[in-house]
Amino acid sequence: MVMKEATSQYAAVRDGGAGLIDLSSTRGRIRVSGSEATMFLNGLITNDVKKLGENRWMPAAFPTVQGRLIGAVRVVRGNGPALLIDTDAASHEAVLKTISRFTLAGDFKVSDVTAETALLSVQGKRAIEVVEKVFEQSFSDLPRDGVVEAEWQNSQVTIFRATHTAEDGFDLVVDSAQAPQLRQSLVDAGAQPLSDDTLEILRVEAGIPRFGRDMDETNIVIEANLDDVVSYTKGCYVGQEIIVRIKHRGHVAKKLTGLKLETDRQIEPGTIIKSTDNAEIGRVTSAVVSPKLGSTVALGYVRHEHLAAGTSVVVDDDIAAMITELPFVRGSWYQN
Repeated sequence: MVMKEATSQYAAVRDGGAGLIDLSSTRGRIRVSGSEATMFLNGLITNDVKKLGENRWMPAAFPTVQGRLIGAVRVVRGNGPALLIDTDAASHEAVLKTISRFTLAGDFKVSDVTAETALLSVQGKRAIEVVEKVFEQSFSDLPRDGVVEAEWQNSQVTIFRATHTAEDGFDLVVDSAQAPQLRQSLVDAGAQPLSDDTLEILRVEAGIPRFGRDMDETNIVIEANLDDVVSYTKGCYVGQEIIVRIKHRGHVAKKLTGLKLETDRQIEPGTIIKSTDNAEIGRVTSAVVSPKLGSTVALGYVRHEHLAAGTSVVVDDDIAAMITELPFVRGSWYQN
């Protein structure tokens, strides 16, 4: 990608504009319905679906009986009884398999709607302006976990407020046949399409972990810095015993955190993190050069005793770094 083009895309999101991301192929979508959908789903995930009201969404995780990650998801409830589960593509099949096992146990229906739907996202301070222009209605009162069903070109579009960049944003789920036209309408309204490389920079700056890169089936849910996906007051679910036991113990042995490096060179995933006395204490999972901060920033797992923000560490044997609270960049998502 030409540097000027990359700079323009990044600035569209970080400097008060709006960027357009097509997440259709990088995320999976599963619809669950039936009178027992909430009950069955609640026994499989970490958050409390029973408390998820109409026109709201919540983050959650599917754990194994050992408390390890099957997938981190978003559970979306519109104004009807059906639920939409949005997940990373890397965990899509495992999540689908986990849910589908229960379709014969009661009134619980599961359908994979990834191919028949598309997921577009508008990110940036002007995202609301772009979406309001296309749909000709106001979204200013839509809360951070809000969902709304909107009509567009004789199609139903599910819109929910969400961030992938630490900037304000809206995700739009639409029939795949209508996606190209909606995409063009969003561009015409002022959203600039983003490349995968630009999105990766924005994602890491926002401190958002990606399944298959920053977390996988070897990680216990709360190791992956997913504290907001767990309800400690709900009833039983798969893996609860392990997760609650760790909570009461006080901490996990390692956790995903941020690192700000004193360099602007690219660092590869898997690079070793050491303490200042040369002991290996973790590994990098994602790293980008941040235009906003003027240095390399990374996500990585670090042992508990070195997790305090401001702790000095060493990356790749010779690069000084500091443990940093996430997100690295607190954009417009945090300003309202």
